[in-house]
Amino acid sequence: MTKFNLQALLDGNRRALAKAITLVESKLESHREQAQQILEQVLPHSGNSIRIGITGVPGVGKSTFIEAFGLYLISQGKRVAVLAVDPSSPIAGGSILGDKTRMEELSRRDEAFIRPSPAEGNLGGVAQKTRETMLLCEAAGYDVILVETVGVGQSEYQVAGMVDFFMVLMLPGGGDELQGIKKGILELADALVINKADGESENLAKLSKTHYTSAMNLLRHTSFWTPRVMTCSAIKSVNIDAVWGMVVDYYCQAREQGAFDSKRAHQNRDWMHQLINEMLLSRLAQNPKVQKMRPLLEQQVENHEITAYVAARRVMDQF
Repeated sequence: MTKFNLQALLDGNRRALAKAITLVESKLESHREQAQQILEQVLPHSGNSIRIGITGVPGVGKSTFIEAFGLYLISQGKRVAVLAVDPSSPIAGGSILGDKTRMEELSRRDEAFIRPSPAEGNLGGVAQKTRETMLLCEAAGYDVILVETVGVGQSEYQVAGMVDFFMVLMLPGGGDELQGIKKGILELADALVINKADGESENLAKLSKTHYTSAMNLLRHTSFWTPRVMTCSAIKSVNIDAVWGMVVDYYCQAREQGAFDSKRAHQNRDWMHQLINEMLLSRLAQNPKVQKMRPLLEQQVENHEITAYVAARRVMDQF
């Protein structure tokens, strides 16, 4: 097992951080064990960042927004890490792997760290690695962590469950755009940010803002925070400061209400339960008795000889 320089990571050394993330992403059991040891050691040094999830409809200009937002944060003295959750296939999926070349200016900055997501189809696996990578980035002294979701559907829920603030980027274009975004995702959003509010689209963006605001008001929000709708232009860096101001507002209110720490504690607990479920399923699937029984049980269920419940019970009795 290679020796890992923990102090270098805590000092913010990017190579040490990249090496630790590689261990986290490895499928080798010895690497995973070493990664867990590193994570336990960095745990007291983590948790000091603001974690922001960013999603949006295709063509909304996510990379441009993240670059403009990241550069603005650096100008404010922050260190920024950009991570991606991309459960789509490496062949068909538009992963952030391409975005590293698109975020050219940001990736050249010493205060920024951009990490593509591991290209594997298993959403749980990618989400786990992203959570652990986030802890490593915090320990390395990154103040703001941007988690971009590239996939659609389930990945938004996963990302919303690991960040402090969840932002949905929208295009100027009235109510039709809302049809393309699931109601559930709007319920997760702490803010809708209408990008590309420049040139001829500026008035349309203002109109969209009115539409979205009334749509958001129809949703029940149980927390202390009322989700906001804003406009910006990433390409012209207009209103990027206001977007950050809104996140800071949220952060201050969450701290005052005691909601910030309780949300993180809740997320950690949910994550533990999710891991238990995944580990149980994996162990169950590897059980030799279960492997032997399953084909026959599946056949009996298909032929209406026994109920699915009885078959499931027989599998569980072997466990």
